[in-house]
Amino acid sequence: MSSPNFIDYVKFCSRSGAGGAGSVHFRREKFVPKGGPDGGDGGRGGHVILRGNKQLWTLLHLKYKKHVIADNGKPGEGGKRFGADGKDVILEVPLGTVAKDAETGEKKLEILEDGQEVILTSGGRGGLGNDHFKTSTNQAPHHAQPGEPGIEEWIILELKVLADVGLVGFPNAGKSTLLASVSAAKPEIADYPFTTIVPNLGVIQYRDFKSFVMADIPGIIEGASEGKGLGTRFLRHIERNAILLFLIPADTNDIKHDYNVLLNELKQHNPELLDKKRILAVSKSDLLDEELMAEMKEEVPEEISAHFISSITGFGITELKDDIWKAINT
Repeated sequence: MSSPNFIDYVKFCSRSGAGGAGSVHFRREKFVPKGGPDGGDGGRGGHVILRGNKQLWTLLHLKYKKHVIADNGKPGEGGKRFGADGKDVILEVPLGTVAKDAETGEKKLEILEDGQEVILTSGGRGGLGNDHFKTSTNQAPHHAQPGEPGIEEWIILELKVLADVGLVGFPNAGKSTLLASVSAAKPEIADYPFTTIVPNLGVIQYRDFKSFVMADIPGIIEGASEGKGLGTRFLRHIERNAILLFLIPADTNDIKHDYNVLLNELKQHNPELLDKKRILAVSKSDLLDEELMAEMKEEVPEEISAHFISSITGFGITELKDDIWKAINT
C-alpha cells in the first residue's frame, strides 16, 4: 500500500431515481369503441447499489465522486405496457466497507464478501396505471398513480481493513519491521514516531503452504480514543481482526503498564475489542541478554500468551507464528 493512495473515508450525496408515472389510457381499436382502461405501470427508479470487490483495497476511486445519481423510471404506456426501470448505479467497494448515514451516523450496511450486492439508496416505486383502478362501479377510471420520488441522502463510506491479525502498539514499537520481516509487504520504516500513517497488509506464509493476513495499524498513544495523536481514525481497522497482537519493545520501562495503556485505549474506543483473542510480543529482544530477559518475563501480564522476539535476527518468530496460527484456528 502506498500512503497517498490509501483512502478509507469518503462522503458523497446518493440520489436514487424517481419512479415513472402510471399511464391513463383506454383501449381504442376498430369495432371496440368503448374499450376498458389499459394504462401500464411506471418503471421503478434506479437504485444506488454497493458491490464488494476483493481486488480493491481502498476507496480512492470514490474520493472525488461527490454526487451519485441513478436514472428515473419511465412512465407507463397504453396497452398495459410497463415503463422501463431506471438504470441502477453500482459502486464497487473493498471488502470491509461500512456505509453510514452522514447526518445521524446510523450504520446502513456493510460489505464483507466478494460480489455481495446491497441496495444503498432505493429507487422510487413506479406508479400504477389506470387499469388497476377499474371497479364494477367505475369502469373507466381517469386517474393513475404518480411515481414515488427518489431518495437523496448524504452517505459516509468507511473502510475497516480485513485481516486475521492486527498489530497493536505504540509508535516505534517495531510493528512495521515485524511485518516486513515475515511477509512481502514493504511498509515505510524509520526511527521516528508515526512512520506508519496508513494500515499496511502482509500475507504471512506458514507451514504446509498455509498463510494468514497481518495488518500493521498506525501507532496508538495514550489518549488516542480522545483524539490525540492520530486519534480514532485508524482504531476502527482493529475491529475487523480476529486476533490482536500487542507489540511492546524490550527497551520499555514497564511492560505491564504499556500493555494496560493500550488495552484501555481499545476499551475506550470499543469495549467489544476486549473480547478478541490477544497475544503479546516483546519486540527488539536482541537487545536483551538471558538474565535481563528472565527478569522481564516476570513483568509480563499472566492472562496473556507472551513471546520475546527479534524481527532482525528472527529470534522467537517461528514460535510466535505457531501461537498465532493456533489462536486463529481454535
